[in-house]
Amino acid sequence: MAKKSAIARNNKRMRMVNKYMDIRTELKGIANDPKTSFEEKMEARQKLAMLPKNSSPVRLRNRCQKTGRPRGYMRFFGLSRISMRELALKGHLPGIRKGSL
Repeated sequence: MAKKSAIARNNKRMRMVNKYMDIRTELKGIANDPKTSFEEKMEARQKLAMLPKNSSPVRLRNRCQKTGRPRGYMRFFGLSRISMRELALKGHLPGIRKGSL
């Protein structure tokens, strides 16, 4: 089980990413558009820099839904390898079974 503070920090980042997503995409569109003037691009980049760091989607970490473990994450299931194996062996994941049975 991961530390509660690490899980809470990541959840806070998720909320911030969702909150600032529209603003961020609009500013990035202006900054990367070849038709806009240099001054407008610089102004958009300045506004992007003024947004909170944790509102960037790059700062999110994939974590297991069950345990919060950050390593061995399987995106298809949203679980770590350990949790996925436990649930598969118990038969809680439909269509998944252990290969050596």
